[in-house]
Amino acid sequence: MRVAVITDVHANLPALEAVLEAAEAAGVEETWCLGDVVGYGVEPDACADLVRERCDVCLVGNHDLAVLGALDISSFSEAAAVAVEWTRENVGESTLEFLRTLEPSGEQEGIGLFHASPRDPVWEYVLSREQANAGMDSHPSRIGLIGHSHVALFFNRPEGEETGGTRGGQAGDGALLDLSRGGWLVNPGSVGQPRDGDPRAAWLELDTEAETACFHRVPYEIAMAADPIAAAGLPQRLADRLHIGQ
Repeated sequence: MRVAVITDVHANLPALEAVLEAAEAAGVEETWCLGDVVGYGVEPDACADLVRERCDVCLVGNHDLAVLGALDISSFSEAAAVAVEWTRENVGESTLEFLRTLEPSGEQEGIGLFHASPRDPVWEYVLSREQANAGMDSHPSRIGLIGHSHVALFFNRPEGEETGGTRGGQAGDGALLDLSRGGWLVNPGSVGQPRDGDPRAAWLELDTEAETACFHRVPYEIAMAADPIAAAGLPQRLADRLHIGQ
């Protein structure tokens, strides 16, 4: 089965629409969302409606939980906390009802799904080999899909290797992984707020039968997402960072 894996939409409707259009053109059969549908951007309801309509699976992320009041935002950055408060004041009840039904982890086709990491599905950023090794040790699935860091990347521990053999790195547009052997943690990168230096919206094309994964980046009209953020009175940095992918 061919699957579009998306994550960290963050209420960026133009980016989400561009990714879903690209995934449909690629002929995917299902779409899995790893969470953080809302937060940062100013179209939480439209994004939640589209995710609910188009995604076969959706997880809950830390920003989603914060908007629900299920997480203390004292550890959030100032800009992130302001965005949470704005979303709480402007989000519709149907979006909140949808988010309340979601969990931060799950499994599909024998593949582990986690918003953040296998050992901490809500909070942990997996950005190092040590974190990846700990994550691979903490769940039984050979392949895990993760989000949260907003960076398109992968970690692979070859079959039979000790933890020191784990390799990993960022993945550019078109990078293709052979997932057929060893342990894997793969992050598609963010749809709505990339932080890997590429401002284009990110998604992952997963083939569960061939056991391959291909990273994709999709251009979109960034100003259509950034300008409304500034107009809503949210921190200017949240608008500016969309243009530079940081």
